[in-house]
Amino acid sequence: MSKKNSSVILKNQFKDYKDLSNIYSLFSKKIKNLKKNLFLVAVSGGPDSLALTALIKSYSLENTCKVYYVLIDHNLRKNSSNEAKLVKNLLKKFKINLNILKNKKKIVKNIQSEARKVRYELLTTFCRKKNIKIIITAHNLEDQVETFFIRLSRGSGLQGLSSMKQTNKIEKNINLFRPLLDIKKNQLMKISKLIFGKYYKDPSNRNTKYLRTRIRKLKKSLEASGINYEKISHSIKNLASSRDTLDLYFDKIYKDITFKTKNKIHIDLKGLESLNQEMKLRVFKKSIQNLTNAYYSPRSKKIVNLINRIQVNKNKKHNLAGCVIFKEKKLIILKKENKK
Repeated sequence: MSKKNSSVILKNQFKDYKDLSNIYSLFSKKIKNLKKNLFLVAVSGGPDSLALTALIKSYSLENTCKVYYVLIDHNLRKNSSNEAKLVKNLLKKFKINLNILKNKKKIVKNIQSEARKVRYELLTTFCRKKNIKIIITAHNLEDQVETFFIRLSRGSGLQGLSSMKQTNKIEKNINLFRPLLDIKKNQLMKISKLIFGKYYKDPSNRNTKYLRTRIRKLKKSLEASGINYEKISHSIKNLASSRDTLDLYFDKIYKDITFKTKNKIHIDLKGLESLNQEMKLRVFKKSIQNLTNAYYSPRSKKIVNLINRIQVNKNKKHNLAGCVIFKEKKLIILKKENKK
């Protein structure tokens, strides 16, 4: 399709395509509900992020708002810079200015996890400079189900199996927003092809050393066996509803047994010991995140090991996720590690 025709589709908010018009309408309502007019859109060049780019571009033509489009060049592959430039040139044809932020840190182990940390560090830094409160990402229905299977394979509880929330706080004044969690990948591919005529595939998405890639390859077999992704997505929503109810209960418990000083979080030992294992896990997860401002908390297995070590030797100092944890009188204290 010509650039001219694509531009008309964007200006008309996909009105000539019933299925895509419905997607745009739902997307637009979610964005309006944020009551913001300044956004950062995370772009990768893949079909999901280019579809998100098209949707938010169409939204910006209909509504008064400012959108920054940002691509993180993780610098993990030889051709990553050239690939980023290809995406920039593609979007430029549609008067979309793509900001490319290059990672300068060397990542050699836990590549996907470390790349994710770097990505959000760079995005939040950009947000602080531009006073942006909302980062929008293209996580979709398949991503949600894959996350469910990944966490299921790791023995996650209710919190983990509820998978990704539509909105997550990354920092005090910056939220991550995922408006496409109900949208199938093939619908996003259709939008990308319709508007931009192409999209770019990340070679790492085919690398089977990553668990997510191996799970992704199971989709056809699972659906052929009657395990439907849409039904799993519905189950995830039910789990999320239960999680939200539990969150209200947990928030009261957390407030009752913890307090924070300048660089420490104090947990009442007696109150902690009265809780079941799930609640203890959540107390430590939230305490670590509150103290370090980390987006991701340590995995449950590591926290369980920490709890066991504390029970065996309450007088010893323990380290986890940049924190020192120790007992002081009738309290468990979490303090940031001093980095030399």
